[in-house]
Amino acid sequence: MLRAAGHSLDAKMETSMSGTDATLWPDLTSPTLDETARTLQLWSQIVGKVRLRYTPWVNHSWHATLYVSARGLTTSLFHIGDRAVEMEFDVVDGALVIRDAAGPERRIALVAGGIADFHAQVRGALAEMGLEVTIDDRPNEIPDAVPFSQDRAPRSYDPAAAVALWRALVRIDRVFNAFRTRFLGKSSPVHLFWGSFDLAVTRFSGRRAPPHPGGIPNLPDAVTREAYSHEVASAGFWPGGAGIAPSFYAYAYPTPAGYAEASIRPDAARFDTSLGEFLLPYEAVRTAPDPEAMLLDFLQSAYEAAADLAAWDRHALDCDHGRHGSPRKV
Repeated sequence: MLRAAGHSLDAKMETSMSGTDATLWPDLTSPTLDETARTLQLWSQIVGKVRLRYTPWVNHSWHATLYVSARGLTTSLFHIGDRAVEMEFDVVDGALVIRDAAGPERRIALVAGGIADFHAQVRGALAEMGLEVTIDDRPNEIPDAVPFSQDRAPRSYDPAAAVALWRALVRIDRVFNAFRTRFLGKSSPVHLFWGSFDLAVTRFSGRRAPPHPGGIPNLPDAVTREAYSHEVASAGFWPGGAGIAPSFYAYAYPTPAGYAEASIRPDAARFDTSLGEFLLPYEAVRTAPDPEAMLLDFLQSAYEAAADLAAWDRHALDCDHGRHGSPRKV
C-alpha cells in the first residue's frame, strides 16, 4: 500500500514538482474575492447549463463540468446539433469567449453588473452565431436563488481577484492531477462543479452506496442520488464563503464510522462538523515551505482514512505515483 509519508512523495514527484516556489501560489485574502467568486459562480452556471443541455448524460454529472484552462475556465469542446462549440471564461483578458469550430466567435466582457444582463448577452451572442439555446433559468445549489433572467441586483467583479483565483486553480489542478495518478480504480477528471463552484477529484471503491438523502437546495434529488450512486472518497478546493476562508476539503460518502476522528495530515487540517468534511485552509498551504507536498499529504491521508475505515480493497485500487514518460509496471 502506498503511504505518502513513507516514500517521500515519490522522490518529490520525479523532481519536476520539487522546489516549489511559494510565490506561484497567489494570495487569496483580498476582501473582494468572495463577491467576485459568487459572481463567477452564477456566470459559470449559465455557461455550464448550456453544456449540460446539449451534452449526453455521463455518470455523476461529469458531462456538465468546467475545466481549468490556460486563460481561466472552459467547457471544453461540446456539440450543439452539428455545431462544435467551446465557451471559455478568459479572466486574463476579461471576457467570456464563445467559439465555433466553423469559425464564428463572440466575446462578452466580464464586468460588474446584473446577472440578468449577462444571461441576456450570452443568449444574444449564441443567437447571433445561429445557435438558439434554451436552458433552465434557475440557479442550482443556491438557497432562495433568483432566476438568471430576473436577477438584476448589482454584482461585484474584481478582475484582479478573478485572476488570482484562476492562478490558484492552475496550481491546484496540477497537484490534483498528480494525486489522481496514484489510483487504479474509477476516478473522476479534475473538474469544476459550477453548482457549488468547487474544483474536485473523486475516487470510487466500485461498490454501490446507499441512496443519498438528497435535500441540496435547488437540485433535484435524482441528480444527487445518481452522483452518489457508488461509494466515494472525494477532495477538492472551494474559494470560500459563509464565513469560511478559501479551503481544501475531503469527505467520504457514505461516511464510515470513525472518519471524523481520523488523524489527517497536516496539523492545520480539521474536521468541520457542520459540513461533515475535513478542511485545510488554502492560506496554510500557500505559506508552507512546500505547498504541493503539503496538499498532496492532505489528499493522501484523507483518502487513506476514508478507504481504510470503509474497508476498500486498496491492494486492487492503489498504485505508485505516476512517473513522467514511464508506463506503470504490471
